Amino acid sequence: MKDREAIFVEFITALRKREKEDSKSRGEKVKLDFFDLLSEQHIEGGQRWSKLKERLETDPRYKGVESSALREELFKQYMDKQAKCVDVDKERELERQARIEVSLREREREVQKARSEQTKEIDREREQHKREEAIQHFKALMSDMVRSSDAAWSDTRRNLRKDHRWESASLLEREEKEKLFNEHVEALAKKKKEHFRQLLDETSMITLTTTWKEVKKIIKEDPRCIKFSSSDRKRQREFEDYIKDKYITAKADFRTLLKETKFITYRSRKLIQESEQHLKDVEKVLQNDKRYLVLECVPEERRKLVMFYIEDLDRRGPPPPPTASEPTRRSTK
Repeated sequence: MKDREAIFVEFITALRKREKEDSKSRGEKVKLDFFDLLSEQHIEGGQRWSKLKERLETDPRYKGVESSALREELFKQYMDKQAKCVDVDKERELERQARIEVSLREREREVQKARSEQTKEIDREREQHKREEAIQHFKALMSDMVRSSDAAWSDTRRNLRKDHRWESASLLEREEKEKLFNEHVEALAKKKKEHFRQLLDETSMITLTTTWKEVKKIIKEDPRCIKFSSSDRKRQREFEDYIKDKYITAKADFRTLLKETKFITYRSRKLIQESEQHLKDVEKVLQNDKRYLVLECVPEERRKLVMFYIEDLDRRGPPPPPTASEPTRRSTK
């Protein structure tokens, strides 16, 4: 009996629960249907329920709500929800507009920065162009007015300032002008030195032992000698440097000749010890080359170079034999 009663109670409880859930579900559906009805009316924010309900009374979704009070309450809920949606939309729109404004300001800053950098670059290029023009004007001025490599900046500057072209170089600082002047004078000196040495190269009587006293009588009237310097001491110093350079070059060329001469070998020192004729034979072979003849004026020094080379070959001994790989390569061909 008790089991039946318990089963019955359980059944009734489940039934009531299901009815309650069904009622709640129906109530939720009625509510949603009513909200759909309201959404179709395009209700404005200030719309009053008393005016609106007259348009809705014939709609089943209106009638589906069980009481007038509930309808008005649902209307208020709907309006509150719509107001919140509007507020959210407005907030989102404001945020979107704010992001757009930030982006536009950032873009404007980037554009302004790019324009500023471009303007600065143009200004730099314009300034550089003006400086290059000023340098060219100043170089042209010096080319016309500074012809001597002995010119001094302190004296020359006063003369240059008198020329109207001096103002064309006003962008240049004093130190820059002095630097350009020194470069100009150095270029003049280099050019005159090259011409003077060219004159010495063309003077056939000059040997490695020729003195300045001997050569100056021959070249003193040549314009290249006169333009080089008015100082005889300076001319002599340059001549002696020229001879020194020629001597160094001649010895280097002669050493190259000795290396090229196959007649001279590591046996040559022993052959000379046995007979001086071998040394004469070596010199006879060498005398066919101008690199030997150019040292004709210093025969003792030339012979020392020959003997030093022969003694060096003797110390090093015979050359190493061909590598083992060379015959192998030939046999495989």
